[in-house]
Amino acid sequence: MKPSIKEDFLHFLWQHKLFHKENLTSTTGESVQVLESGLLNHDAGPDFFNAKIKIGTQLWAGNVEIHVKSSDWYVHHHELDAAYDSVILHVVWQDDVTVFNPSNQAVMTLVLKDYVSQEVLGNYRYLFYSPKKFLNCEQDIHEIDLFLFQNFKERLYFDRLEKKSEIILNLLQESKMDWEAVLFKMLAKNFGLKVNGESFLQIANAIDFNVFRKTFSSILQLEALLFGHANLLDNTTTSTYFLSLRKEYRYLEKKFQLTSISSVTPKFFRLRPNNFPTIRLSQLANLYTKRQNLFSKVMEIDNLKDYYAFFDIAVSPFWQTHYTFDKESKKSFKKLTKSFVDLLLINTIIPLKVVYQKHLGNFNSDTIIKLIQEIKAEKNGILDNFSTLKIQADNALDSQAILHLYQNYCTQDKCLSCVIGNKVLKKTNR
Repeated sequence: MKPSIKEDFLHFLWQHKLFHKENLTSTTGESVQVLESGLLNHDAGPDFFNAKIKIGTQLWAGNVEIHVKSSDWYVHHHELDAAYDSVILHVVWQDDVTVFNPSNQAVMTLVLKDYVSQEVLGNYRYLFYSPKKFLNCEQDIHEIDLFLFQNFKERLYFDRLEKKSEIILNLLQESKMDWEAVLFKMLAKNFGLKVNGESFLQIANAIDFNVFRKTFSSILQLEALLFGHANLLDNTTTSTYFLSLRKEYRYLEKKFQLTSISSVTPKFFRLRPNNFPTIRLSQLANLYTKRQNLFSKVMEIDNLKDYYAFFDIAVSPFWQTHYTFDKESKKSFKKLTKSFVDLLLINTIIPLKVVYQKHLGNFNSDTIIKLIQEIKAEKNGILDNFSTLKIQADNALDSQAILHLYQNYCTQDKCLSCVIGNKVLKKTNR
C-alpha cells in the first residue's frame, strides 16, 4: 500500500508549481494554463487567493481550492459557505465526485496527480515515509547551502523570540505596562530554571511590585519577602539568620497586608547545591539591592562583556557558608556564573529588549543579532543529535534557531514549510 498524499503537499506542489504545466486539462476537457498560482491563505476561506488561470480562451482571476479528494468539498461543508462560491478552480488529487457552484454548474476541476513527476513523488515518500532515526531529512540536511541555512536560522530565531514575547505581553497587560515589574517576574522565573521556574514566577506574581520596590534598600527585607512567599520560613530551624528573616517577614506581612501562597513548594531534589532555591533567591535579592533602576540599565547595555559585569552578583553573607538554613558549608561567594547570565540573556533580557524596542518603535534587529551571536551555544541532547548530522551550533543564535526548528518543524512534520524540506522535495537524481 502506497503512502497517502496529504493536502499540505498539494498546497506545496501548487504554490511552487512542481507539476508539468504544459497541456493541463480539466476533468471536462478544457485546457488550463496557470499564469499565477495565487497567494497561500493561512486563515479561513479558499486555499489560494488572487490566482490567474486561463481556462479555454477565458482568463479568470480569483480563488483556488485544493483537496485530496473532490468529495472533501462536501466533507468540509464548503457548499454551505459563501466564501467558496467564487472558486475558479478546484485542484484535487483524486476526482471522486462532481462539485457544483450556486449557479448549478460544475466547478472547474484539475486532477493534479496526472501532472506530477515520479521523481517529486519519490522525494515526498522518501522524506515522510522512509525509516528515520532522528529527522525526516537526516540524510540530506548536511547538504544545505550555508548562506541559505544561515538566513533561515535568523528567521527561526526571530520566530522563537516572537513566541517568547507572548508571556511578556501578557505580563505587561496584567501589570498595566509596568516594565520594571515584568522584568522582575521574568527574572524570577529564569532564576528558578526549569525545576523551580514556575514556582518562582508564582512568588513574583504574588508580590505587589510596589511593595517589592519599598524593600530595595534592605537585603534582609528582600530575602524575607522572597523566602517567606516561597514558604521557606515555615520550619523549626533555630538559625539566627532564619529567625531574623521570619521575624522580618511577619513584620512585612502586617505592614503591607501580604497574602502568602501555600501552594508554592520550591524543589531541592535532584538539584546541584548552587541551584538550590535558597541560593537563587538570595542572588535575586542581592541583584535588586545592588543594582538600581534595573530595567533601564539592562535595556541600555548592548554587549556581552558589560552584561557580565552588570550581573556580577553573589549571595548575601549567610549564604556564603550555607546552602540550607540548618547546615554550614565551606565558604563560597556563589556568584552568578557567565553560563547562568547567558541563560538570563537568552530567555529574559533579549526577548524583553525586543518587545521594548518595538514598543518604542526603534527595533533594531542587527543589534539583537550581534548580541545573541556573542553568547555561547547551549548544550543539550537535541543539539548533540544535530551535531552528529554535521549541523553545528556556533553561538546562541544557532542553538536557539535549531531548537526552534526541531520543536516547531521537525517534530511536527512541517517539512514543507522548511527550507531544508523544500530542497529535499525539489532534489533531482536522488
